[in-house]
Amino acid sequence: MKTGYRVMQVAAPGVLEPAERPVPVPDAGQVLIKVEACGICGADIGDIERPGPGAPLPRVPGHEVVGRIAALGEGAWPRWKLGQRVGVGRLGGHCTRCEQCRAGRFQLCPNQPVTGADCDGGYAEMMLARQTGLVAIPDELESEEAAPILCAGIAAFNALKKSGAGPGDLVAVQGIGGLGHLAVQYARKMGFRVVAIGRGHDVAADALQLGAHVYLDVRHDDPVARLQDMGGAQAIVTTIRDSAAASAIASGLAPSGTLVLLGIGSEPLVLSAGHLVRGERRVQGSITGSPYDTEKALDFSMLTDTGPWTETLPLARANEAYQRLKSGQARYRMVLTMAKAHDD
Repeated sequence: MKTGYRVMQVAAPGVLEPAERPVPVPDAGQVLIKVEACGICGADIGDIERPGPGAPLPRVPGHEVVGRIAALGEGAWPRWKLGQRVGVGRLGGHCTRCEQCRAGRFQLCPNQPVTGADCDGGYAEMMLARQTGLVAIPDELESEEAAPILCAGIAAFNALKKSGAGPGDLVAVQGIGGLGHLAVQYARKMGFRVVAIGRGHDVAADALQLGAHVYLDVRHDDPVARLQDMGGAQAIVTTIRDSAAASAIASGLAPSGTLVLLGIGSEPLVLSAGHLVRGERRVQGSITGSPYDTEKALDFSMLTDTGPWTETLPLARANEAYQRLKSGQARYRMVLTMAKAHDD
């Protein structure tokens, strides 16, 4: 094993620069991962440009990480083996001891690190990770396509599972971007009648190719009126950060329908209490998911031939990849690859 490895680290807010670090030794309950691919997520913008007080710099961002186990810390579970391909998502590994863990709600554990924010992530050739946060990667998926499923994919997949919609129901996806383009695919493969709601004609062809039965352009269509003309949506998955638009789309729900929130806006939602009460409608927040949930999302992706549309760039061009995502030029996920570095 090499004695050093390369990273792209946040040296100061908004500054992403290359560096080399010594190869670490995993502590008890940890593994060392030789990274093969790392997706770039919208949450990385905050990690890079607005690191919190609990994230001392320099810090390596990235939380859609796929690689192979290079070393095992003391007490490693028999499930994890040297050379095994694994992934790590936004939630860096539950504690197994808190009340949420005891209830089996591992994704709600308050005692786990946030990968790439308060512990180093995957913009690197190597990375340490808690074994409780590890996800087994199916052989049938390439690392580059599996990586975005560890955050965007599981978020979209779980949101649809929690929505209460059943096969044949009308389901709308608001926002056709990194999250939404996966939500549309999963919704179609789950047997829903899918309406994609986006901005502009430039994504119309993509939305239909991804599996939407209908595309609504908010610049020209009234999405609430159109949804109600179709009988109302049993579920609306909103992936955007615009709280006002997310609030407005709730009026397109059918009775007993659910608005599922994935985007985190800075402003509060403003909803009609009468609309919710009279129609027994509800609002549901949805976080990514546990490692077990993520393995289900990966398996579903493999079995249904569903996956992210990606653009790949090598680790050394992380700044370029990040700027493409931030500017909205990516179609639809950027993924950093380390394959060439591993051949050194």
